[in-house]
Amino acid sequence: MRFPSPLVPGRLIRRYKRFLADVRLDDGREVTAHCPNPGSMIGLAEPGLRIWVEPGLPGRKLPYAWRLAELSGGHWAGIDTAVPNRVVGEALRAGQLPELAAYRTVLPEQRYGRASRVDFLLREPGLPDAYVEVKNVHLRREGDLAEFPDCVTARGARHLAELAEVARAGQRAVMLYLVQRTDCARMRLAADLDPAYAAAALAAERAGVEFLSYGTSIDRAGVTLGLALPIEPGVAEKPERNYLRASIELR
Repeated sequence: MRFPSPLVPGRLIRRYKRFLADVRLDDGREVTAHCPNPGSMIGLAEPGLRIWVEPGLPGRKLPYAWRLAELSGGHWAGIDTAVPNRVVGEALRAGQLPELAAYRTVLPEQRYGRASRVDFLLREPGLPDAYVEVKNVHLRREGDLAEFPDCVTARGARHLAELAEVARAGQRAVMLYLVQRTDCARMRLAADLDPAYAAAALAAERAGVEFLSYGTSIDRAGVTLGLALPIEPGVAEKPERNYLRASIELR
């Protein structure tokens, strides 16, 4: 997934009202950019953070959109929560996800469940349909460990319940976490931030939902699929209480 226009560097002044960010560009101008991220953005919304914004396309209300955060050690974090679907969509069509490479028909945004749309419905003669839900991950609080979610997500828990119903009906149901950070090598659920989501994940796993996690390669030109990452057990208040067992091994 390549950015349509070259990104412009600046420093974050403040992020507010969830979808707005004031930015001081390197040329000295102060502008308001769209922040395409409804989450809490823990650790990625600190004033003074080096960020990169994309000039707005014709018809947009704001002149810039926030795309990347520049991290220490030469690492990057993607801000736009719409990017994972684009990255995963490209990877699915190119057969780059080994777990799903057998499917040649990739249908985005298909209705399922009670009132939802699954991110991708995969079909192939002779195989059960595969329902794939994609989640953006960019929370990091400890070492090289990415976590999801970064705030309470009732919508995310509902998606897990609907995927569980799909699995019980005999189809494939896949929850894919795309880590939009280059400084993470493993992933787990942030059960302390949303215990209900972690409990829903455990119930979904028991129903047969598959859990996958992939990293990304990020630079100023765009975001592409990276390596598969291991999903580690999540814990709530008691360390011995696991909400999600490891689903895949690091390749």
